[in-house]
Amino acid sequence: MRSLLYIIAVILVIGWLIGAFAYSASGLIHILLVFAVISFLIGFIRRGTV
Repeated sequence: MRSLLYIIAVILVIGWLIGAFAYSASGLIHILLVFAVISFLIGFIRRGTV
């Protein structure tokens, strides 16, 4: 489960980077970044408690 969260986070960060530099859909891009950060935090929290 933990690796799945990391994969999702990496995909979202890549999507954010592509959107930030190639397109100008500002609202969606920042939402992707927030979801990626949340995924990383959930992964760290679950790794620390297990």
